[in-house]
Amino acid sequence: MSKIVVVYHSGYGHTQKIAEAVAAGAGAQLAAINAEGVLADADWAALNAADAIVFGSPTYMGNVSWQFKRFADATSKPWFTRAWQDKLAAGFTNSASLNGDKAGTLSYLQTLSNQHGMLWISLGMPPANSKAATRADVNNLGGSGGLLAATPSDASTAEMVDGDLATAKAFGERIKAAVERVAR
Repeated sequence: MSKIVVVYHSGYGHTQKIAEAVAAGAGAQLAAINAEGVLADADWAALNAADAIVFGSPTYMGNVSWQFKRFADATSKPWFTRAWQDKLAAGFTNSASLNGDKAGTLSYLQTLSNQHGMLWISLGMPPANSKAATRADVNNLGGSGGLLAATPSDASTAEMVDGDLATAKAFGERIKAAVERVAR
């Protein structure tokens, strides 16, 4: 059985809900980075034992949250020993704006995985970009490198866009399938 861990920081609960949807699709364990940017020891052990790690952070000011950055800086220990070499990796982000400079966050997440020698899994879905497309469609924000989600700043987690949550679940399923193919 493959081990997939979704490690994420969520400032207001929206990114957590995306993480939960990815984890549901992937059959993954969740590992939450707390408000101080710290990850529990058991979660570090889970990351080291994982076949795939999915990174998630809200996009704040065009990049990951400082809490996620603190976690990323702490990955220098597994980086030094190449503990995550050849693991599969993927990533996602959420911000209040439809664009919100999410590409900077996804680029950061991919660069982090590349520095660890990991193998990146793209979103692998065509965009919903016809005139008939709505925010309820899968990949309605047209991501390629990873999952993009947008939640208005005044929306509760119950008001999140169904298309984003469906995209997150489908992305999790893609990650699970990729891990299973590699494990053969």
